[in-house]
Amino acid sequence: ATAMGLDVFVTGGTGYLGRPLIDALCRRGHHVRALVRPGSEHKLPAGAVPVIGDALDVTFASAIQPGAVVVHLVGTPHPNPTKAAEFQRVDVASIRATVSAARRSGVRHLVYVSVAHPAPVMRAYIAARMEGEALVRASEVPATILRPWYVLGPGHRWPALLAPLYAIFRVLPS
Repeated sequence: ATAMGLDVFVTGGTGYLGRPLIDALCRRGHHVRALVRPGSEHKLPAGAVPVIGDALDVTFASAIQPGAVVVHLVGTPHPNPTKAAEFQRVDVASIRATVSAARRSGVRHLVYVSVAHPAPVMRAYIAARMEGEALVRASEVPATILRPWYVLGPGHRWPALLAPLYAIFRVLPS
């Protein structure tokens, strides 16, 4: 970290969550490096430094600054119950590599975006994310595990219709 901002390393920086996060971090003056596949550098927001590599292979560890904050966003796109093998191949393998890279690099903090657990039809996805959470906890790297129920954004806005219900539930006695 510098006086001007944190050093932040993002995996999944060209994805649905990664692009807006990197954009926000850069606007706030943080120094962002993002792991990208070869040929995807152009998908990064301006200001981020691309790190060409494979999220499933720990070789990107040398690109993480000691004392950086690592945000892990790699995951199977458009998760659904038919993608159980992908969850193991991508989601679990990528957090395993990121945890290893974070330990080797001496990071300050690791942020892992997991998933909320109330979706029984998504058993394989939840199991993979829980395995990822266990890897993060076992690493002993200071960490935050986020469990969003849903992420609003382009093409994913239907849960906003529930906002009035949540407002009503907040004022009703439990």
